[in-house]
Amino acid sequence: MNKQAREWVSVGITWVQDFIYVALGILLTLACAALLFHGGVDLLGALGRDLDLQIIVQLLDRILLAMMIVELLYTVKVSFRDHLLVPEPFLLVALIAAIRRILVITAEFGAQSPTSDEKFRHVMSELGLLTVLILVLVGSVVILRRRDSAEAPR
Repeated sequence: MNKQAREWVSVGITWVQDFIYVALGILLTLACAALLFHGGVDLLGALGRDLDLQIIVQLLDRILLAMMIVELLYTVKVSFRDHLLVPEPFLLVALIAAIRRILVITAEFGAQSPTSDEKFRHVMSELGLLTVLILVLVGSVVILRRRDSAEAPR
């Protein structure tokens, strides 16, 4: 394949890639808007009656999911603009997801009546693993930021 044909193929792939990024951006925006809308409707509906822990947990879950979608949207924006895949937004999405899971687990476990020792051990094991995951993710973000600041021109 000659150089001009390779250039045409490369440009064509770039157009397809840009189209997919735009479509992903639109879908992520619509998903986030729907989450926020339904969360707001649920909150307004709950204000008329007693707020129980389950409603608050569901609202918090939706808010954190919306934050994850916003981080993914940022990743799509950077990928579209720079044609570069940046790892930090993915680490932040994973960090938000782990924190979200911890909050949901603790709220659900706290709302339950006393459970068996096996269930308690299972919940504590999951919380321990999630805590280790969060520490690893935070360490990764710190390392990436230090590397980026060290590489920045002075």
